[in-house]
Amino acid sequence: MAATAAISDTSATPLLFLRNISKRFGGVRALESVSFEVLPGEVLCLAGENGCGKSTLIKLISGVYRPEPGGEMLFDGRTIDGLSPARARALGIQVIWQDLALFPEMAVAENIAFERNLGGAPRLVNYAAMKADARRILERLGVDLDLDAPVRTLSIAQRQIVAIARALVADARLVFMDEPTASLSQAETDALLVIVRRLSADGIAVVFVSHRLAEVLDVCTRVTVLRDGHYVGTYPTAGMTQTRLTELMTGKTFDQAVQARDHAASPVVLQVEKLTRPGDYEDISLTVRRGEVLGLTGRLGAGRTELALSLFGLTRPSAGSIRLEGKALSLASNRAAIDAGIAYVSEDRLQLGLIQPQSIGDNTAITVLDRLLDLFRLISPARRKSLVDDWVKALAIKVFNPDNAVSTLSGGNQQRVVLAKWLATKPKLLILDSPTVGVDVGARAGIFAIIHRLAQEGMAILLISDEITEVYFNADRILHMRDGRIIDEYIPGEVSIDKIEEDVHA
Repeated sequence: MAATAAISDTSATPLLFLRNISKRFGGVRALESVSFEVLPGEVLCLAGENGCGKSTLIKLISGVYRPEPGGEMLFDGRTIDGLSPARARALGIQVIWQDLALFPEMAVAENIAFERNLGGAPRLVNYAAMKADARRILERLGVDLDLDAPVRTLSIAQRQIVAIARALVADARLVFMDEPTASLSQAETDALLVIVRRLSADGIAVVFVSHRLAEVLDVCTRVTVLRDGHYVGTYPTAGMTQTRLTELMTGKTFDQAVQARDHAASPVVLQVEKLTRPGDYEDISLTVRRGEVLGLTGRLGAGRTELALSLFGLTRPSAGSIRLEGKALSLASNRAAIDAGIAYVSEDRLQLGLIQPQSIGDNTAITVLDRLLDLFRLISPARRKSLVDDWVKALAIKVFNPDNAVSTLSGGNQQRVVLAKWLATKPKLLILDSPTVGVDVGARAGIFAIIHRLAQEGMAILLISDEITEVYFNADRILHMRDGRIIDEYIPGEVSIDKIEEDVHA
């Protein structure tokens, strides 16, 4: 594939320069003749769908993988061969992966100073110096954290800051950030982007990997696009639109259009009246009708997930009522909710949605094992295979072998497995909590196509998301939740997306 744009012509000498970089795994081509450069102090986006080669490229640059012969890699104008992770870190190349790779039981200061204490002769840890280093870096970032607090007690946003601080204490010159905002609210994202700009102002180059295209265009000056392991081009973000960037990433055109339909005459599936759980939400009343997609949006702390947990029986409300198809429910557990016909796709796919070491088939069948038993009360391999095959086909999950670990799939395909395991329960109400977190734009379109098909078949769907575009273009109605209360309702098309964004972020 010929590049459709040349790397930007600039007078600055690249901090990192790659040309003709390829990588194969057996007979599978992961990268083919890729070019890539990062300028000193710039914020560059590395964009592409899952499976395009982004992670492979980052692992080549950080010394985890070795490129095929014939490529050229320069750092600060000097050729680098035989790059190892240790040498990459010594050069100042740091990678903050999506899982952050922090030690949850260790203190903030210990996590920040961890790498500086590696290597060399055995010695006692100088805790005073460790805290001084951590405090200096956090002050540089304009952040105040309790240095003695275990990392497990921190929010995701605070853990991101700890990971960035750890990179800086190791004298980073180039930092890769892999989906740093995937689990953050808009307010937390805004705060993180301030830190990214501060790093850039200090001369530290940042390569930003994100599926949230709006923030990419906001914080980055250039974007490099990969598609199917090939280099597509590097483009200035000035004048770039989300639609154009999506086309470059996928090679396809996606038309976003309001799909809201009036379901006022449809039977009510879920009816919630004055539901209250002090500290989480208060006086919540809503309905979801047959075939309707009800959007629920709001900023972090609004109580959206807390409400979903009660609707799924994981927490108990102190007042109010829940009815499903007119029948009053008292949900003492999630099993009671499942039995009643409610399914819940959690916002945390990695920790709560899937059992990563287990197979794709096991994850798909886990919610309906009782339906797969034979006369001897053992799981029937034939029934299990039939179930898994049916859902792999129905949701178009790209699977080479259902016995492979689910962790081998892309984010979009993992999310389809999560959907499959809950759809196998044949729910009347499907609750989707941020269903596209960590999923690329092409895979998102596929997931929403599935959601619309389910709605057309009559399923009631509660779609929770802090991305206004998701609910605006995919919901029939939108509820705005703030401080535990529903404060407004919108009909997409009757009110503009700008109005909703203004209200939510006010």
